[in-house]
Amino acid sequence: VQLVESGGGSVQAGGSLRLSCTASGLTSSNYCWGWFRQGPGKEREGIVSIDYDSTTRYVDSVKGRFTISRDAAKSTLYLQMNSLKPEDTAMYYCVAGRGSVCLYDYAINYWGQGTQVTVSS
Repeated sequence: VQLVESGGGSVQAGGSLRLSCTASGLTSSNYCWGWFRQGPGKEREGIVSIDYDSTTRYVDSVKGRFTISRDAAKSTLYLQMNSLKPEDTAMYYCVAGRGSVCLYDYAINYWGQGTQVTVSS
């Protein structure tokens, strides 16, 4: 299984970015997908998950600003990030897991290599 992210970059506060993640080798649809991030000097955290039944879950820090979506036919996951803040600066990782919720490390079976998002004030 391989997860490949794209779409990171640098943006000013208030701007938007859309991250994409293409999966290969996933043979079952019973996976959750999600995004983790790790900012400078911070612990890695799960920020958003989409379950196999398309239920979405967001942590409070991104709720209302970020939107996760999935195109099953393309095996692609998206993260639309609006109203970006400097504190959103982090490496963002696409993840997939056999569990029902991809917000916790223990639920994750597969990780992408990460894409950097930098938000300047």
